[in-house]
Parts: sequence; structure tokens; C-alpha cells
Amino acid sequence: MRRFLPQTLPVWVLLIVIAGLLISQVATLYIVSRDRAAANDIVDLYRLNDRAYSLVQLMHDAAPEQRKAIASGLFNSTYALTVSGTPAVASSIAGDDELAELEDILVGRLSRFGITDARVRRDPATREADAPGGVVMNKDVGQVERDLLVLAANFAQSDKLTASLRFADGQWLNFTEPNTPVGPILSFDSLPLYAFIAGLVVIMSIWSLRRLTAPYRMMETAVKRIGNDLKSPPIAETGSREIRAAAKAVNVMQARLRDYVEDREHLAAALAHDLRTPLTRMRLRLELLRKSTVREALAHDLADIESIASSVIDFATFEVTEEKSERIDFWSLVESVADGFEAVSFDNDGTRSRALICIARPVALKRCVTNLVQNAVTYGKKAHLSLRQSENMITLTIRDEGPGIPQAEIDAVFGSFVRLEQSRNRETGGLGLGLTIARTIARGIGGEVSLSNHPGGGLLTELRLPLAA
Repeated sequence: MRRFLPQTLPVWVLLIVIAGLLISQVATLYIVSRDRAAANDIVDLYRLNDRAYSLVQLMHDAAPEQRKAIASGLFNSTYALTVSGTPAVASSIAGDDELAELEDILVGRLSRFGITDARVRRDPATREADAPGGVVMNKDVGQVERDLLVLAANFAQSDKLTASLRFADGQWLNFTEPNTPVGPILSFDSLPLYAFIAGLVVIMSIWSLRRLTAPYRMMETAVKRIGNDLKSPPIAETGSREIRAAAKAVNVMQARLRDYVEDREHLAAALAHDLRTPLTRMRLRLELLRKSTVREALAHDLADIESIASSVIDFATFEVTEEKSERIDFWSLVESVADGFEAVSFDNDGTRSRALICIARPVALKRCVTNLVQNAVTYGKKAHLSLRQSENMITLTIRDEGPGIPQAEIDAVFGSFVRLEQSRNRETGGLGLGLTIARTIARGIGGEVSLSNHPGGGLLTELRLPLAA
């Protein structure tokens, strides 16, 4: 169920806006429909009252036969009108309170014309009348006449009010008054307008949401970029006040992080560098000793300490060193690294490509590739290299012939000073910094380093870098 739900805040807000729009539109149409029906009902009662007054005023002084003649002259299919000795509305009890009140109004208003009783009832529409769609239109008919014909057809098939008024001489005046047709709230003519307004609201909502969420998107992009490269250029502090404030906060955070990291790196580099002076003095004094097993052991330990100091200096000064990025022929770089190792071979040496161009810091990228190849040669005896291009990425695959790495420890080996080889010998155990530095360099240019165990044995290392545009 969760996978069908939106995963981002803008989509949630947009769905809420659309749902609110639909609910408000439906509620508005319902309220308008009710109000229009109530207004039409009052208008229909008013029209019946007005017509009753006109007819009674016309007929009250006429003789019974003259009334029939007048009624016959005014009769039509829509507005039926008769004068007879019996009422068309047989029941003297009104169907609802509105009609009962109207009957009292008619008697009170028309009593001076000799009306002694009034009866009104509601009649359903007679479906025998022609429907609006059945009106035959001449193509030469104008729009006004067309509308009048359609309206007349609508009146002909609408519900009706039937009234019976009794004169003082006992004669009944019977007539019908069609109710005002209630047109649909939505029609084919008004639907495009509603759709246009709804689409306009949705478009404006999307635009507003993009403006409102711009600081969040900018911060997300900036944090990802800072995570990959702490030296990335600061964000432009432009736009609305909120966007400028967010950009400024990110830039301040980046500057403080960079200062913090550089301080620690300089400190580590300084400590490692300062170790070289006492180590040099120790080596000079060691040379004064006679050759013995103890001297050889001390010399070996001093060499290890110097190796550790050099590695720490390299690791600490990696981010501090300023180096500009440039376009690099990656195949040539890998080839130059491979030339320094006898146990390295190319699986696709015959299909080399000069189109594998990436943008990176040359020394840093060479160091990244060197660390990966050296790691494969040191622990896997031999390294088999292959290069390929997939979409916008360059992939360097390094397969060694070693024992591989336990699956549970693949991610752990990327940590600083993590060594799976527990030997005290630096030639076999290393310092645990090679993969850390390689991954840091790769991520700094938008790439990645990943490890996996090859099905045929050995460790499979993949270096993926973005292809230069």
C-alpha cells in the first residue's frame, strides 16, 4: 500500500490542493443547485399568483359563457386554461405548507373579485411533450430563436402547478402554470470553462510549490555535493529571502566543515612530519651500533614507523593539497599505472578506446587507480584489468586471484586503518588506507568504488567515473 503513496512533500501538497479543489467545487455546485431550486420554486409561485390575478381581473365581470369563450381563446398546450362547473383540483387539502399558504394568499388577494376558494397542486411533467432534443431546427434559424424554441420545449415537459379558483357564482377557473426548467449545473458548454479554471489552479499550485520547495531542493543538492566534495564552490545566494537564507546557511556550514577538516588534517600531517626528525636521529644513532640481531630488528621497526608516518601524511594532506581538475585520457592513465606492476594484465587490451575522457585532478585520480591496482596485486598476486563505457559512465574492473573478502566485511574495509590481514608486517598487512583514499577521490569527482567476490574466485573491484561531456 505504501508504494502507491507519494514519497515527496510537493506531491503530497499537490494532492491535498487537488482534493481540496474537488471538494470545494462539488460543495459549491451542490449549494448553487439547492439555492437555484429554492429560488425557482419561489419564482414559480409568484408567476402563478400573478397569472391568477390577471385572469380573475379579466373574467370576474363576465358572464359564465363569456368566461368560457375567453378561456378558449387563451388556451394553449403549455398554458392550459378552462372554465367549468367542477374544479380541476379535486382535493381541498393542499399538498404541502407552501401551497396551503399560497391558497390563503390567493383567496385574500382575489376576494374583492368574488373568489371564494382557491386550490393548488403540483403535477409531474407530461412525458408526451416533445423533448428539447426532438425540436426540429432549421439551419437558417438564428441563435435567439433557437434558444426560444429549446426553452419552450423545456417548459412543455417540466413539472406544472395546477390551480382551481371558484367564483361567487360557483363557476371554476382552472389553469396550469409550468415550472421554470432547472438546467444542469454542468453542461457541455460550461465544462471546458470549469476544466480550464481547474487546470489553471493546478498549474499555479505546481508553480507555487516549486517556488516554496526550491530551498529544500537546493539544500538537498548542496548537501550531496558537499558530501562528495568538501571543496565544491559555494551556492549562489540569490532568489527570494528564504532561498538566500538557506543558501547562506549551507555556505556557512560548508566553510566551517572545511575549516574543521583542514585543521585536523594539518594537525595529523604536522604530527607525522615532526616524527621524522626523531626517527632520523634514531636511525643515525642506530648506524653507530655494531651489527647484531637487535640492530636489524630496530632498523626494521624504524622502517615501519617511517612508512606509517608517510602514509599518515599522504592521507592527511590529500584534501588539503590544491590541484585543479582537467580533462584526462583515462585509458592512458590506467595504462601508465599498469606499467609499474609486472603482475598486471589487460583483458581487453585490443579494444582500447581514446574516447574515455573524464574530468578530475590528475595526481589524485592516478593515486586512486594506483591504490586499487596495488591492493589487488598485494593481496591477490595478479590483477586483470578491463575498461568499458556504459551510458555516461567509465568503468574500470580489476579482478585479482586472491581469496576474496567475506561478504559481511566488504563495506568495513573502506574504513580508515581497517585491515583484514592482521599481520604486523606492513608489506603484507598494509595500513588500511588505500581503499579509503581511493573511494574518497572517486566520490569527489562523482564516481564510486565497489567491491564484490568474483564467482570464479578472487576479488572484483569496480571504479566508476562520470564520462566528460
